[in-house]
Amino acid sequence: MAFWIAAGLICLVVAALVWLASRAPGRAEAPKAAYDLQVYRDQLKEVERDVARGTLTEAEAVRARTEVSRRILDADRALQADGGERQQGKGTALIVIGLCATMAIAVFTYSRIGAPGYPDLPLEGRIALIEDARANRPDQATAEAQAPERPEREVDAERLAQVEQLRTIIEQRPEDTRGLGLLAANEAMLGNFRAARNAQGRLLDLLGEEATGRNWIDYAEMLIFAARGYISPEAEDALVRGLALEPRDGTGRYFAGQMYAQQGRPDLALPIWVNLLRESRPEAPWVEAIEAQIAEVAFVAGVELDPAMLEGAPRGPGPADFAAMEGLSADEQAEMIETMVAGLADRLANEGGTPQDWAQLITAYGVLGRTNAAQIVHDDAQATFADFPEALAVIDEAFRAAMARAGGAAE
Repeated sequence: MAFWIAAGLICLVVAALVWLASRAPGRAEAPKAAYDLQVYRDQLKEVERDVARGTLTEAEAVRARTEVSRRILDADRALQADGGERQQGKGTALIVIGLCATMAIAVFTYSRIGAPGYPDLPLEGRIALIEDARANRPDQATAEAQAPERPEREVDAERLAQVEQLRTIIEQRPEDTRGLGLLAANEAMLGNFRAARNAQGRLLDLLGEEATGRNWIDYAEMLIFAARGYISPEAEDALVRGLALEPRDGTGRYFAGQMYAQQGRPDLALPIWVNLLRESRPEAPWVEAIEAQIAEVAFVAGVELDPAMLEGAPRGPGPADFAAMEGLSADEQAEMIETMVAGLADRLANEGGTPQDWAQLITAYGVLGRTNAAQIVHDDAQATFADFPEALAVIDEAFRAAMARAGGAAE
């Protein structure tokens, strides 16, 4: 009610100011009668001058004065009629109509896009409401029950047979952690996210304290997909656990930002996504999803998004780095690669990466002649990308080239 009283008083004050301004005398275009009046007055003066020059007799001057005076009286009456009450009434009516229309439009617009009846809501109050909604949001079971069914999709018969075989194995060996991990991953690939999160949850129970951050983040991802994108308290708990163990994990950081954006805290989502984009390669799986949403998140957070904020230095050796080595000596090449490869190996161990990242690390170890390290990375990549033949082809090609280069160097 206080808002409407204040708004009403402001409208009345503005209306009064406009009214007073309209009543103040101002310059206006003179009507035709005013010009006529001036002409007749000039004629009277001319009659007097003609009498003084002797061109008019006194009798003629009297007749001329009488006629001009009559015209002056007629013109004056016309002027009073044009500029008096009629024009004043017309101007007053227009002002009143304009003010009423302006206030009516303002009230209508606010009723459409404003929040009539709501009290003031300072930032602290809004944050408190958001945090209360976060604490009392639906749990995973409720979200899954309310989520629309996923459309059926075609499934490769061979993969489906493999999953059936895995299900049978797990029934027979329920404590097989490797089998549970494979089952969860394959169920997720088939789109059976509820079955996937069940298998991953059992895996986490078996692993206990030995569960890695990647295990927890995979579980969070399966929970999110099972709820059709909704991030429940259970998924948030899994994300927190996973990022506590692997704080640089890209998937976990993406979903952490998504969680805050989804829950009305774009101010917390934006810095997470900005930092992740700065540190990610263009082909990282979360880059496209973030780029599609970050402008809106920044707008809601009240931040002007500068593209320069998202530019980060490339991480790990790339094609340009290897091209720059061509003119260096063997010792200089080895020193340069050692500097770069340590950071790349650490990132892949903590965050994972694309097949190209793994291939670059294998290539770097081949240049250094560290064939054992290249073999270990190759084997790890084989397990990581076991279900992605195209990725394995990239990694195998890099491994063969690295072994050939190391062999040539040994000769």
